[in-house]
Amino acid sequence: MNHTNGVNGVNGTPVRLKDAAEVAEACAGDALLLWGAQGMGPGVRAWALGEAVAVACPDLNRRDRLTVGGSPGPVSTLVKHALREAGPSYRMVGERALVEEVAARLRMRVHGSFEWMDTPPGATFTPPAAAGGARWLPQAQEGEVSVLLAEASPTAWAVPGVAGVRRWAGVRGQDGHLVAVAADAWSCPAVGFAAGVATAPAVRGRGYGERVCRFVFAELAAAHDRVALMVDTENHAAITLYERLGLRRRPLAAAAPEGA
Repeated sequence: MNHTNGVNGVNGTPVRLKDAAEVAEACAGDALLLWGAQGMGPGVRAWALGEAVAVACPDLNRRDRLTVGGSPGPVSTLVKHALREAGPSYRMVGERALVEEVAARLRMRVHGSFEWMDTPPGATFTPPAAAGGARWLPQAQEGEVSVLLAEASPTAWAVPGVAGVRRWAGVRGQDGHLVAVAADAWSCPAVGFAAGVATAPAVRGRGYGERVCRFVFAELAAAHDRVALMVDTENHAAITLYERLGLRRRPLAAAAPEGA
């Protein structure tokens, strides 16, 4: 981000952003920060300073998250301000180089790195009817989702029953068993978010994961301005698939105060 406008603080004093429209203006429509703001729902707070923005959202993707964007100096000021106001449970998330620099300045600890992937605004995908049998699953079938995740992705952040995980899509194999899943989880008005993508190990490489992703991405794109997800940096197969489907890659990192 590199811009100035009427909602951004000046003279080293952060300004509180009142609503989702002010966040969108302050961050110039940055999908990561829009997702972090979650439409400015209950408990969400946001601040701007120059071209920097920080958004504190409780219990987002199973963490209290402080999503940041901008240059290291003003972002460092915003992070200090946000942690004083929101509390030390918040974990800073942003572009990897930015988080590493701010963490060094504030003596925070970097907890890990991963990839944010998203579409440009207005992206479209294969219509759901052509997505190879993928469909939304009734809630009564979420026990099957849990069984598949336990085998295929035991460390998945999105699992049935977790707050913010709204619904699950799946594909069944020829024997009727669930073989691939993905969730609509932690979506917000401006960004549809996919999570919990997993394929049974025995059928990987047969296109089931792509089918469920095409379905979920098409559904999210129809309901939101953009589609996004997070993926482990080492998951090269998944990253290759998402890039083939039109998502762009952006390296992120997370950091928290020492002892938090």
